[in-house]
Amino acid sequence: MNILIKSATILDSKSEFHNTTQDILIENGTITQIAPSIKNTKNFQEIDAENLHVSKGWFDSSVCFGEPGYEERETIQNGLKTAAASGFTSVAVNANSNPVIDSNSDITFLKSKAQNHAVSLLPIGALTVKSEGEDLAELYDMNTAGSVAFYDYKKPIANPNLMKIALQYASNFDGLVCSFPQENKIVGKGVVNEHISSTRLGLKGIPALAEELQIARDLFLLEYTGGKLHIPTISTAGAVQLIREAKKKKLDVTCSVAIHNLYFTDDVLGDFNTHFKVLPPLRTQTDVDALIEGLKDGTIDMVTSDHNPIDVEQKKVEFDHAEYGTIGLESAFGALQNVFTLKKTIELLTKGKSRFGLESTSINVGNMADLTLFNPNTKFTFSKNNIVSKSKNAIFENETLKGKVYGIVANNQVVLNP
Repeated sequence: MNILIKSATILDSKSEFHNTTQDILIENGTITQIAPSIKNTKNFQEIDAENLHVSKGWFDSSVCFGEPGYEERETIQNGLKTAAASGFTSVAVNANSNPVIDSNSDITFLKSKAQNHAVSLLPIGALTVKSEGEDLAELYDMNTAGSVAFYDYKKPIANPNLMKIALQYASNFDGLVCSFPQENKIVGKGVVNEHISSTRLGLKGIPALAEELQIARDLFLLEYTGGKLHIPTISTAGAVQLIREAKKKKLDVTCSVAIHNLYFTDDVLGDFNTHFKVLPPLRTQTDVDALIEGLKDGTIDMVTSDHNPIDVEQKKVEFDHAEYGTIGLESAFGALQNVFTLKKTIELLTKGKSRFGLESTSINVGNMADLTLFNPNTKFTFSKNNIVSKSKNAIFENETLKGKVYGIVANNQVVLNP
């Protein structure tokens, strides 16, 4: 793959060309020249777009693609196409398929389905067999096959001894254990945040306590085992504070937050739109403010779209009975720019790679090209026309977002949006 990118503003603090406008020559997937003006003597494909900006390739630590078993929701090929169209060059894919990804052969299957694609698929294996929370899955075997972490997607581990053993066992091969922050016995039949809005709407609530109790337990276990823990998608002010204190103790813990939990509060639930039924639930403005502050001070390590396609039959039902989840890849950049500066947005979209065993490649001569191309200034109303996913359960539908993705250059390939 040989291309010449023209007049691109480079946003990469690790590049000597940071914050400058340059031409970028890429030959056989490697950056061979960066200069203010490069002549296209070899008649390479040129990329020249309005207000073109380039950053390191974006990474998402939590996406779901359905396949195998839920291909009506999403397939791996279309999921990777969606990721590329949304500016992501690498995605960590959850194990919540049917069957659940919980063995060496399952990890191999996922990787084989993503071969020769511009987007790198990083498989996350289930932590327990069939994600049932009873017995540990084949962690070491999955690790050798290429699993980057272990997580029962959205399913908390109820048994603290099982979590303790998982942390101890995985530490033998530097494995990353993920634990969904929810105590189900506290949740009961709750479906939204326990707050004024849940009372007003007559919906059972999920208190912040359910999240914070589980996190506190897991942090105590981590302190005991000395393992390596990642807490996906926190949502409360109390959770931020618990993790802040754990990091002061030098515990090996990271966490993420879903972009929609930074953007919406439970005030949007008034019309019972099931697009807003997500887990963890949308919380209060106090929680949103604490999450944003946690990202700014480094307590929260990364953001995720928490992209989870759900077919219409599971969403167009009464709120109590609807499935949790929203798609989020297509809206991630535009939504983040409504919350943060461009500089912070790009920082957040490129963070987290090393935690999942992925090298972060800077924009410098001699490096392999792993780039996202975009215009940060375009404003648009997010609609079904912007959705590439097979499922259309978009929490950001009808929101005015900021930023257009042109495409990606990665794995010696270029993928451009029409």
